[in-house]
Amino acid sequence: MMQLIDLFREENFQITFASTAAISERTANLEVHHISVKNILLNDASFDEFIKQLNPEIVIFDRYITEEQFGWRVSENCPNSLKILDTEDLHFLRKAREEAVKNNKNFSEANLFSETAKRELASILRCDVSLIISEYEMELLQNTFNISSEILYYLPFLVETVSDDTKISAFQERQNFLAIGNLLHAPNVDSVLQLKKIWPEIKKQLPDAELHIYGAYAPQQILQLNNKKEGFIIKGWVENVETVMKTYRVQLAPLRFGAGLKGKLFDAMRFGLPSVTTEVGAEGMLGKLPFCGNITTSKEDFINASVNLFSDEKLWKEAQHNGFNITKNRFQKDLFSEDFKKHVHTLFENLVKHRQENFMGQILQHHTLQSTKYLSKWIEAKNDKIANSE
Repeated sequence: MMQLIDLFREENFQITFASTAAISERTANLEVHHISVKNILLNDASFDEFIKQLNPEIVIFDRYITEEQFGWRVSENCPNSLKILDTEDLHFLRKAREEAVKNNKNFSEANLFSETAKRELASILRCDVSLIISEYEMELLQNTFNISSEILYYLPFLVETVSDDTKISAFQERQNFLAIGNLLHAPNVDSVLQLKKIWPEIKKQLPDAELHIYGAYAPQQILQLNNKKEGFIIKGWVENVETVMKTYRVQLAPLRFGAGLKGKLFDAMRFGLPSVTTEVGAEGMLGKLPFCGNITTSKEDFINASVNLFSDEKLWKEAQHNGFNITKNRFQKDLFSEDFKKHVHTLFENLVKHRQENFMGQILQHHTLQSTKYLSKWIEAKNDKIANSE
């Protein structure tokens, strides 16, 4: 989202960030960038007046659930606003893979044709364009679900400057293994639980090494895994990912399910940290380029790759170089930013024609969303009744 905000700031847009979330100590300070911040309520008509007065040219929804809640209100009050859905990743894909893993199936056996898929795909169809972060998900939407490429736009993570081998700390200066990720996120919790099983075999071969786990909001089941004697240490939230990543030798990410691009792997490539992960972890990252470490398919493979990458300086340097090469050739900002800005302007200038060509979206806007609209109005009326009775 910060990436998108920066792209629109570069085009001198006046930006308003509206959210139902409460402000916390980890909330980004948007006001410093001259961005107006507005707290909005779910199932409340006050949003109608707010959006009508604001009358934005462009509205970006952060994930499909936000579009479900507020999309119909935007369409009713600002019918000429260009509606962009930032999918982040495909939620139905991640959930389907999680269910497959829970049922002891491979992630590739996931049942994608779920209720969540219906909701998320309907949201994609209702919007004028949806931003897709992974090439794999672009292909999935077009080939499996027949979503037109005209309403999809591939926009991955972007990096402004690419590091090189000469400016990053060397093999000998780095120590230990790292695992990182928000621990409210189910794939990351599962990954740490997998590491707890895998780590003793790595530790046996590398007795001086430690594994440090970083991530905000660690639940009790993760906190209780902390064991200094075993070298399995829960570190918690870290403010500066770059500073931390540049001190470790190898990142471990045994992700069994998930979707989109994995920020931890993207950051590791930028900061010269080779990784050991899975097919799910590396999905959408590489194109035809070699990975910045090892992509493994079994527990034994993961253990061997982790030990070898940690121990062999030549392998490690090659993996680090591969990471820099991937970011330079696949995620450099200049490869995408100008085209994205032109695409948005073109859509806005030709919105009527664009919507006529996505007639299925208009049908869904007219019919399917009515159920969401009237459910929201019912909740709103119920809340008013409760408030008045108090």
